[in-house]
Amino acid sequence: MDEKSNAAVTVSFLALILLFFTITDLLDSDRLYSETENRMLATKPAFSWEAVWDGSYMEDYEAYVTDQFVARDTWVELKTRGDILMQKKEINGVYLAKDDYLIEQHKPGNISQEQVDKKVALLEKLVDKYGAKVMLVPTADNILTDKLPFQAVYYDQRAFLNQVADAIGEENLIDVYHTLKEHSDEAIYYRTDHHWTSLGAYYGYLEWNKYMGGTAIETFNISGMMAVTEEFLGTLHSKINLPHEADSIQIFPETLHHYPTITYDFGTRTHSYYEKKYLDTKNKYGYFLDDNHAFIEIETGYRRGRELVLIKDSYANCLVPLLANHYDKIYVVDLRYYNGTLAGLIDGYFTPQTDVLVLYDCIHFIEDFQYY
Repeated sequence: MDEKSNAAVTVSFLALILLFFTITDLLDSDRLYSETENRMLATKPAFSWEAVWDGSYMEDYEAYVTDQFVARDTWVELKTRGDILMQKKEINGVYLAKDDYLIEQHKPGNISQEQVDKKVALLEKLVDKYGAKVMLVPTADNILTDKLPFQAVYYDQRAFLNQVADAIGEENLIDVYHTLKEHSDEAIYYRTDHHWTSLGAYYGYLEWNKYMGGTAIETFNISGMMAVTEEFLGTLHSKINLPHEADSIQIFPETLHHYPTITYDFGTRTHSYYEKKYLDTKNKYGYFLDDNHAFIEIETGYRRGRELVLIKDSYANCLVPLLANHYDKIYVVDLRYYNGTLAGLIDGYFTPQTDVLVLYDCIHFIEDFQYY
């Protein structure tokens, strides 16, 4: 067969493959949500000439095609297996670390000093106006450094926390970096997810309690922690999509002995910090506080004479049950979903008996912290 014939066969074969996937994609309806990745998938963007000219239409369309590609989960798994065969230690932004840990990668070059300065300046305003306390939790790549692959890079969150302390005052920054380092040989982060565990949150609680004057009311027993599931495969596992030993989600049974009244987004009411329905889904971390909501009002049932406004990301969800016995009410706001003004919300609840706490992991704070 001559070169022209070879070329024709090759082109025809590739055309058939493209035609097959095109027809399959057209016949297959778009998915709105990925159970495997625990996120909403991109949908087909609306066409407009303005979007074409500024380039956003093609960017959105590329994201749409990537998310809706037929058998996407299978292709992710095949790519991951290929990367492992090539002895790669970082796949899809996840380090394949020691002791079966999957640790999210945060490259220093992806975070600009200008970005950090803007977020810290916003934080200063909250501290100055409301006397807010701040807990910014380091992610696993900064604490479990002994588990990282050789020469793995990570954004230096200790230096970032020093900048925060200089800006808002050390007395307002609840330092959990050192206590997490001290307990880095314990299960303080999930092996398949980016969150800290209930044990990690407990050590954060102890530091918070110390900064607030050591007013612990109830002792939580580490040895008595209770597993609610042994089948948790988190967001980092979703990025590699390979068989992996599952995590255990544990809670302190003491948090089950009291019945709060919890109102989600001014509507749904419940009487538990935990929602069992999530344990039957991929998003098992949603067990804590019914996943994420714009606004949560918690009447704890205690009479402590104080209230708390908690500005947070999902790292706070497993800590709230430990904080609850210190307050009459806790108002929880997630700025990623809240559409009102933060000042208007805080002013509506703020009294001399109100504490304000900002609780994020360091990376999500830098990426997401924004209010109006």
